[in-house]
Amino acid sequence: MSGRLRSAPGAPGPDVPVYVISVAAELTGLHPQTLRSYDRMGLVSPGRTGGGGRRYSWRDIELLREVAELTATGIGLEGVRRILELEHQVDALQRRVTELEHDLTATEYALHQSLAHNKTTVSKNLPAVRPTTSTGQSVTVWRRGRG
Repeated sequence: MSGRLRSAPGAPGPDVPVYVISVAAELTGLHPQTLRSYDRMGLVSPGRTGGGGRRYSWRDIELLREVAELTATGIGLEGVRRILELEHQVDALQRRVTELEHDLTATEYALHQSLAHNKTTVSKNLPAVRPTTSTGQSVTVWRRGRG
């Protein structure tokens, strides 16, 4: 699902709910009643106007296309729901891994800076950091202070 969002230049952002149900149906190749059904099932959650009319964003359109592709391959709607949930979890986990990688890089940098400034007075309890290997991984070995 990610990486496919593209809207025309000058068009509203991917999360702005602007498409009425008839346009969303045309863009996805689905019947408006199918869109209403998917909304009731919670597969897609379009925005609402003051009067309660549905408004779909470009992200909603892409999601509906993905639902249509999955159901066309024979996957039932409960299976589609689970696939979408798992995709959401994977996206969240990927974002978290990226955050942790940034934190680790910042921590390693701070540690190396600290060690460089305090070469003569290194504490016994600071970790020994082995240089990054060719695989892009590093190992931190904690040593218990003697005393």
